[in-house]
Amino acid sequence: MADPALLVLEDGRTFRGESYGAAGETFGEAVFSTGMTGYQETLTDPSYHRQVVVQTAPHIGNTGVNDEDTESRRIWVSGYVVRDPARRPCSWRSRRSLDDELADQGVVGISGIDTRALTRHLRDRGAMRVGVSSVERDPEALLARVLTAPGMVGADLAREVSTPEAFVVPAVGRKRFVVAAMDLGMKSSTPRYLAQQGCEVHIIPATSTAAELLAVAPDGVFFSNGPGDPATADYAVDAVRGVLDAGRPVFGICFGNQVLGRALGFGTYKLRFGHRGVNQPVQDRSTGKVAITSHNHGFAVDAPIDGPADTPYGRVEVSHVDLNDGVVEGLRCLDRPAFSVQYHPEAAPGPHDATGLFAVFADLMETSR
Repeated sequence: MADPALLVLEDGRTFRGESYGAAGETFGEAVFSTGMTGYQETLTDPSYHRQVVVQTAPHIGNTGVNDEDTESRRIWVSGYVVRDPARRPCSWRSRRSLDDELADQGVVGISGIDTRALTRHLRDRGAMRVGVSSVERDPEALLARVLTAPGMVGADLAREVSTPEAFVVPAVGRKRFVVAAMDLGMKSSTPRYLAQQGCEVHIIPATSTAAELLAVAPDGVFFSNGPGDPATADYAVDAVRGVLDAGRPVFGICFGNQVLGRALGFGTYKLRFGHRGVNQPVQDRSTGKVAITSHNHGFAVDAPIDGPADTPYGRVEVSHVDLNDGVVEGLRCLDRPAFSVQYHPEAAPGPHDATGLFAVFADLMETSR
């Protein structure tokens, strides 16, 4: 029998359940993910740093944990909330249970609560700070600690999850391009997709300058996904501007879309509860084509949708929008070789509708030579 556990949101809403994963106490921003599969990729996505993830799918842990599907060197979520964890994993690829993996990595979780009610509450009230504890029984005492925890607005987190040192992922097959990739919280599948396009990928730390990115003589520069408030990432914005000034092709995803947006002169803002999951419909405004895409973002770019905007780098248009809420999901520079999307074309854990964007980047580098 698991120990009792307590979840308290910053507005005082309280849920009682059972301890899942490590015993102890944790704090972060409560967010929900709508993916029915891919919990291992979610847990190891650096974009979830300092967030307590609520899984809307009721059954979690069914396929255990393997050694192939991790997206980084560790689990990054600060806490984990599930309704009905698997009693035992059932997959030929499984090496250990999810419960054991969470415990081994010190991730505090809670199970047995009504995650549907919690998700509806977060949809109505917005993402907010939360505490999860298996050592505190008093909701008021836990709430007091929740209210002292830092929020996500103003959080500079990309440098906390980035690689400390540069390294290289070799091209698959014939080497066609050299890509400098700024690691703002990159998932490991991203350089693999670039490598499949014949790219030798130089992974560069988040606080690197444009000069350091350009020092590898790249054919193009990639800016990755990552956690935190893009309004704090002036170092990345400055790097984007330096690369644009040098005329190198640019491709950004997720956080990289936001820093490109800021570099072009647009603002960013926090979404009410964000987009997290693998079932977000996004429309390419130039073709009308709709892709079902993977998302993990709580901030968005504030750019005009009703036509190209004039920026210091020429005309820029909103290339993609989310069909659920109209949020900007992509930018395309019309006078520079640069584009970005807010979602995850590396498709970890899926779907695969947007993986062709890596080929688009390769084509852009080819035509810009």
